[in-house]
Amino acid sequence: MFLLRLLLKNAFRHRLRTLLTLVGLVVAISAFGLLRTIVDAWYAGVDATSSTRLITRSSISLTFPLPLNYAERIKAVEGVSGISWANWFGGIYVTERNFFAQFAVDAPSYLALYPEFQLDEADKQAFFRDRQGCVVGRKLAGKFGWKLGDTIALRGTIYPGTWRFTIRGIYQGKDAKTDEQQMFIHWQRLADGIRARVSAGPSGKADYVGVYVVRIHNPDDAPLVSQRIDALFKNSLAETLTETEKAFQLGFVSMSETILLAVQAVSFIIILIIMAVMANTMTMTARERLAEYATLKALGFPPAFVVKLLFGESLLIALIGGGLGIAATFPMAQAFVKAAGTLFPIFQVSMLTVALQALAALVVGTVSAAWPAWKMSRIDIVQGLRHVA
Repeated sequence: MFLLRLLLKNAFRHRLRTLLTLVGLVVAISAFGLLRTIVDAWYAGVDATSSTRLITRSSISLTFPLPLNYAERIKAVEGVSGISWANWFGGIYVTERNFFAQFAVDAPSYLALYPEFQLDEADKQAFFRDRQGCVVGRKLAGKFGWKLGDTIALRGTIYPGTWRFTIRGIYQGKDAKTDEQQMFIHWQRLADGIRARVSAGPSGKADYVGVYVVRIHNPDDAPLVSQRIDALFKNSLAETLTETEKAFQLGFVSMSETILLAVQAVSFIIILIIMAVMANTMTMTARERLAEYATLKALGFPPAFVVKLLFGESLLIALIGGGLGIAATFPMAQAFVKAAGTLFPIFQVSMLTVALQALAALVVGTVSAAWPAWKMSRIDIVQGLRHVA
């Protein structure tokens, strides 16, 4: 307790300098945590994937649809236990800023493949019965104030026109990793709409799907089952590419890989900058107390005691600033995700991020005191006492 009181007195001897250093630490640690959370948010979809689901898409690009009649052939592949399909709808709600994922799905089979979307049974049956119905996530409904029975109008981009849907269910995620900002509509409604609006007749693009979602018995068989599915359609007019759901999601993340690397680099640069500022503060502190440290050594205190004083003071300032920075990260994250709208469906400060922030503060405090502590432990008593007024 004596040493702690001494460290507190020393740390706040120059209050303005210490407060400015603390402000810098709070800004750096909280910014580090926010940037790490942004990176985590980009990978949230990857973390929420299932090892028992495969995605089959066009081998050329996602923009090329696949025939609906592929479904029965894929279902017959050895190792496959279930199949469904989905189309990206891409509608606009009021304004382009209100972006959220919208999928036209075969409702019964799709929801069976995604048990993490937890929906009341009565609402699920109501959705199945209503071709004009839709299901939305809890967070999405909360953001726009939607409730059961409300009608939503979406302006089509890929599929022109105004499309109206009635909310028949609001699903909740099984855990924090589940995306609760999606909207699901009936694929058959989309297909019927295409037939009615496009002059291509009863076939056209109405009987095509964007991707197939395939459930497999054994996750270890994913490579083999993928090969079997793709072999079925080799040299056809619509060849397929089948991969695990995780690999499919990583494909989207890889498009922004350069940006993510830049964000991660900036987060570490911030820590290096505050480390330099903190080191300068501790060097100035040690230089001003040269005579005091020399006096302590003259009185018989070992060099290790001087080292403890400097390291203790540096760590105390770093930990106080780090603690305040960690506490500030949570309201900053809430403000950021509110400003970002629906861009990040899952945006949470993880315990790993908090641990990295604490570690960063500890490293800053330790490294900043290393040089002045080594220097002061080797001072000559006579030379140091010359600084006594």
